[in-house]
Amino acid sequence: MNKTDRLLAIVLELQRKGVLRAEDLAATFETSVRTIYRDIQALSEAGVPVVGAPGLGYSLMEGYFLPPISFTVEEAVTLLIGTDFIEQRFDTDYGTKARTSREKIEAILPGHVRSEASRVRKSIRLLASGEDITREQEKEYIETIRRAILEERQIRFGYSKRMPEVDGNRQSVRVAAPYGLVLVRGSWMLIAQCDLRQEIRHFRLSRMTDLTVLEDRFKVPFDFNLHDYEPADDRNIRVQIRVNPGIADKVKESNNFYMDSVEDHADGLLVNFRVRQPEELLHWVLGWGANVVVLEPESFRNQVRDEAEQMLKRY
Repeated sequence: MNKTDRLLAIVLELQRKGVLRAEDLAATFETSVRTIYRDIQALSEAGVPVVGAPGLGYSLMEGYFLPPISFTVEEAVTLLIGTDFIEQRFDTDYGTKARTSREKIEAILPGHVRSEASRVRKSIRLLASGEDITREQEKEYIETIRRAILEERQIRFGYSKRMPEVDGNRQSVRVAAPYGLVLVRGSWMLIAQCDLRQEIRHFRLSRMTDLTVLEDRFKVPFDFNLHDYEPADDRNIRVQIRVNPGIADKVKESNNFYMDSVEDHADGLLVNFRVRQPEELLHWVLGWGANVVVLEPESFRNQVRDEAEQMLKRY
C-alpha cells in the first residue's frame, strides 16, 4: 500500500472506529509506529482534524466526515455482488434494503465506472443450488430472530434433531436466548443459550417450527463475542471409507461437513471423517451405493450392511 492510499485508509479507520492508538494503526497497515506518526503529521498538515489524546490515541474532530468517495470498477462490482448475496440469503427486510442500496450505489457511480461495472458484472453470476438456497420459511425466521437479538428477547420454538436424544426423542420444545446467526456451508445456524441444556447450543433454522418471540428479556454475557466464538469440537469418533475412483471427484465435491481428510490411492479415494456418532453418516454413505465401502469402525460397517439387507428385503 502506497502512502496516499494509507493516508486515506487511516482516515477511514478513525472515522469508523473512533479512537485508535498508533500501535493499532501500525498493526492494521503492517508498518512501523514511526511511520504512523509521520502519516498523522501529514494528515494534519493537509487539513484533516486529527486529535491526539495522550494514553488514548488518535481520533477525528467531532463532525468531520470525508467527502463522497469514488470507487474503482472492482470495488463497485464487489459492492453490487454483495447486495445480490444479501438479497438471496437474508430475510425479506434486508433483501429490500439490498435492492435499494444497489440502486443508490449505481446512481452515484460515474458514468464510465457504472458502464464498466455493469459489463464486468454480466460475466459473474451468484447462483445458489436448490439445496443451498434459503427457503422462504427460513427467511421469515431470520428476520424474527434478528429482531429478537436486537431487542434482547428470548424465543421459543419446536426443534427436530437429526439424531435422537438419549431418551429416543427427536422432537423437543426449546426456550433460548438468541446470541447470533451464522451461515455455515449454506445453512443458517442460531447460536443461543438454551434453557433446557443450560449451555450455548447450535440450532439449524431448517429444523425449527412454531418460532415465537417471548416477552422475557436476556443479556448477552459481556465476555461473549460472536466473531471470536469457537464451539467445542466433540467429534471424537473416526470413520474411514474407500471410494471407487469413478466417483472420487463427486465425493470430493460433496464437501461433507464431517470430512476430515482425503487421500488419493490407486484403488480409490480414502476418506476420513470425524463424527459424534457414526449414524450421522449412515444415509450419506448409503446414498453412494456400492461405490463406497466402510473400512472402520467395524460396528459402523456392520450397521451399513444391516441397513442394506433391510433395503434388499423391501425389493
